[in-house]
Amino acid sequence: MPTVRLAYRDEDRTPVIFCIKEMARRHYGVDVDVTLIKGTKDYEAALFNDTCDVIIEHLEYLYPGAAQGKKVTMFCAPSLARGLELVVPAEVQSVQALRGKSLAVRTSGRPHALVMWLRMMGLENDMKIQMVSDSEVGRWGQWKKVLNGECIATFMSDLYLPDALAAGLKVLPVPDLPVVAHYAQACLSEFAREKSDLLRAYTKAVIHAVCLMMLRKDEALEIVFQEPMRRMKITDRRELARQFDSIVKLLQLKPYPTPAAIANTFEIAAAEFGAADINP
Repeated sequence: MPTVRLAYRDEDRTPVIFCIKEMARRHYGVDVDVTLIKGTKDYEAALFNDTCDVIIEHLEYLYPGAAQGKKVTMFCAPSLARGLELVVPAEVQSVQALRGKSLAVRTSGRPHALVMWLRMMGLENDMKIQMVSDSEVGRWGQWKKVLNGECIATFMSDLYLPDALAAGLKVLPVPDLPVVAHYAQACLSEFAREKSDLLRAYTKAVIHAVCLMMLRKDEALEIVFQEPMRRMKITDRRELARQFDSIVKLLQLKPYPTPAAIANTFEIAAAEFGAADINP
């Protein structure tokens, strides 16, 4: 059975990854060898040092690589939004209450996207940005800066919302920023060219997995309750099902990026990785 070596960096991705793996095995005769690479430096090197064939998250660093002559093919964008929720104190009723206040921004995970969100909402010149690392507050714990009054708001992943809501904060519904988000993938162009049949079968498995998660939840959960549950260190099936629903609500059946999502992702790559001279 032909093999695709798939690398990822964050255990939150495993529900999607292992649904891809299972669909590839069942329907397309492809073995997906899943590899966790925790360090960002090692992850970013993986495509180029033959550690893996495909990566499934964090692609912006590849833009400046292209400027240096590295040939990379990006494919599949089953999520086209940041997928973050704006968390605020209970008394905040609209974004107008944010003016003149500070936004707690996580230092990792494309912080420039939140600068773009402020611009989109007409708040770019009316809010201060306070950078807060996970090492200071815990993973996605920037909401603690809102709770103690240092900041008026923060964006956070829906996967980590329960603690913030239990502390008395709330979600303020706001428009999301279109980007090429999680589960977008990339490989070396040489791999795509030399193993086009294998990559075509693998891409079908990706689409099949997204359809399974969106349309046949119970079947998908049977996959997710196995290896993903162990890797995510979750013991409560209800909590894993909640996180599964948070992932699925951002997925789209046709995994194509929009021009706006590509443009916004390119701006992030230019701001954070110095890719301004690249044709996106």
